[in-house]
Amino acid sequence: MLYDAARANYAIAAVGAFSVVSLFFIFARFSFGYFVGFSLFTMILGFIWLNNFSKFNYDHRLAGLSAAASAVLFLFPALLVKAPAKQTYVLSPRALEYFLMFILVLALGTIVAASLYNFRLVSIRQIYDFRNELYFPAPVRYLTGIVSTVLLPFACACYLALNRRWWAAVPLLLMLLFYPITLSKFALFSTAWVIIVLVLSRIFEARAATILAIFLPMLLGVILMAWYLNRYTLYYFGLVNIRMMATPSSAMDIYSDFFSSHPLTRFCQISFLKPLMSCPYQEQLSIVMEKAYQIGNINASLFATEGIASVGLYFAPLVALLCGFVIALGNRVSAGLPPGFVLISAALLPQTFLNVPFATALLTHGAGFLFLLWYIMPRTMFDRKIEAAAS
Repeated sequence: MLYDAARANYAIAAVGAFSVVSLFFIFARFSFGYFVGFSLFTMILGFIWLNNFSKFNYDHRLAGLSAAASAVLFLFPALLVKAPAKQTYVLSPRALEYFLMFILVLALGTIVAASLYNFRLVSIRQIYDFRNELYFPAPVRYLTGIVSTVLLPFACACYLALNRRWWAAVPLLLMLLFYPITLSKFALFSTAWVIIVLVLSRIFEARAATILAIFLPMLLGVILMAWYLNRYTLYYFGLVNIRMMATPSSAMDIYSDFFSSHPLTRFCQISFLKPLMSCPYQEQLSIVMEKAYQIGNINASLFATEGIASVGLYFAPLVALLCGFVIALGNRVSAGLPPGFVLISAALLPQTFLNVPFATALLTHGAGFLFLLWYIMPRTMFDRKIEAAAS
């Protein structure tokens, strides 16, 4: 990430122009698309800034315009399409109780099964010594992603809605056990992140909580760096400000450079499509990027993978529009659920969509499964809770 003071005015002008898009978030009501969309908007804002200082040789003006258009077309359906989907099946309260217990048992079983392949209690600085050695069979790999990213936060949100706070702590504790299995920072801090979202949702309304969940951790990093620079504050800044937000933006810069001189994937990076079509890349794109740039495995968001890598800069906005309509489906099936419930049950998905391809977030990490759970949730349980509070 370079900086050139001579180009700062161009960067400020570009970011200022794109910031007009933030008006969407002022006037739109809260929804799942609002929650995910604000994180992706922030990432595009970061890319437009970094794009002005990039050391890579690609069409930077086209890349910036493509990214801005992709964000706008993604946000239109993601923020505006909210018509409730008609429920044809609803879980009964007893069935929900059984299902929540099933989630906890499934989580324990997944932890035990995955631990047979890897379980190491190591510090964050040591995880990269072992990450390349990780191997899990496909069923265990899918269960690990779905359980840790979606099912356990969903169970926590349900127990809180049922006013069973001690039971709500159980999914949070189980989430911590995925760290020595996956050796992932995401797994280590997922419990803390859910708690942060929970606290913010109890203090502020949902839209403010969405924005503050990103703004406050980043602001703290800037304050710490300005107040007292040492290895601890530098570590926090690297973990939160760089890894959480700047790295997904930087990944778009890298993908723009790579695919300006290499064949597009035409979506062949999606695992179930690769055997059905000719693909210029036999390895995962993250590994392809690592071999090309030597800075680690570089996973990236839908704007970089389904967009830049698959169809190029010209057609990336159209793909973003289609992805926005899929997110709008999440709005429709979650309509009628309290905003706080949506925030907690989907707490880990904004970071997931920032760092992995769209298809991976939907399938491997279970976002599509969460849509199904929202669809069959009994809305009456929330009505009763509101009535009890009023009385």
